[in-house]
Amino acid sequence: MVRAMKWFISALLLPAVLSAGCAHSPYATSFPAPSAAPPLPRQVAIAPGPERLPQQSPEISAKSGDESPLVIKKAVKEETAALSPPPESVKSNTEMPTKSANKSITDQEFLDYTEGEDEEKKIGIADPLEPFNRAMYHFNDKLYFWVLKPMAQGYRKVVPEKARIGVGNFFANITFPIRFVNCLLQANIEGAASELGRFVINTLWGIGGILDLASHKDINLSRQDEDFGQTLGVFGLGQGFYINWPLLGPSSPRDTLGWAADFYVHPFSYLTTWDVFLGISVYERINDTSLSIGDYESLKEAAIDPYVAIRDAYVQYRQKKVKDRGVQPEPPKPQGTLSPAVEEASP
Repeated sequence: MVRAMKWFISALLLPAVLSAGCAHSPYATSFPAPSAAPPLPRQVAIAPGPERLPQQSPEISAKSGDESPLVIKKAVKEETAALSPPPESVKSNTEMPTKSANKSITDQEFLDYTEGEDEEKKIGIADPLEPFNRAMYHFNDKLYFWVLKPMAQGYRKVVPEKARIGVGNFFANITFPIRFVNCLLQANIEGAASELGRFVINTLWGIGGILDLASHKDINLSRQDEDFGQTLGVFGLGQGFYINWPLLGPSSPRDTLGWAADFYVHPFSYLTTWDVFLGISVYERINDTSLSIGDYESLKEAAIDPYVAIRDAYVQYRQKKVKDRGVQPEPPKPQGTLSPAVEEASP
């Protein structure tokens, strides 16, 4: 009897269990879901930022109807680039010189103008006597190393430096008339007054000019290094061409004429005979060389062509002396006219 009741109850519960479903079935609704649920994909659980948007080509976006921000930005950029002029054309339009109704400029004229500016910066001189000048340069070079330098080195070993500086000051004080007269000829009244004051002070209180008291900071009367060659340059006479004289060294027709004029103003030309004057000039040259040994050697070692280096250095030096006191001659103007933009840009 009891067994019959168990079978009867089992028969009643079996259809109910089958209708509710099994716990392992995905369609189970009567039992609670398992505690460990499968995790969701990362791209769904985390919202993507603007930088993580999928890269899509314009063709795919057009087919799907998706107008993402990257696609729109790219389309706007392409359209703007198509409408705006290329940067090369803009740059070329701004850099080209403008033209006016009355003035114009061509490419060749512009090149001539720029080449003229380079020529103004570098001052040169004609050298038609280059074979003769080079021969005289080698002669003076050998004379310096074989005669003048050894004599100056021996003189320097015997005479102290302070005494040699005093001798140089004495000769500079004696040649005061040359500088004073040329200051007056150049209308340099201030320089002439400075030279006159230097001569009085150094002659009376400087032991005949051996001591250069006028150059002391309390007096501050500087020496005016003027000569007749510079005066002729101030008057507008050009250097002409380059000449390298034996014994005398670099010069030009203008400076050679200036040497002759300086000789007639030199006090020794009136106080002594020519042979005594020549001996005094040689001694003065030896004394000056003893104070500057090494300068010529340094210039010669640093130059590729010492002849050209000395020639250019001399020309620049003489031109600077003329420019410091007088008005530099105007450089030749380039042919043609310049546009207003180039004229304003030019110094």
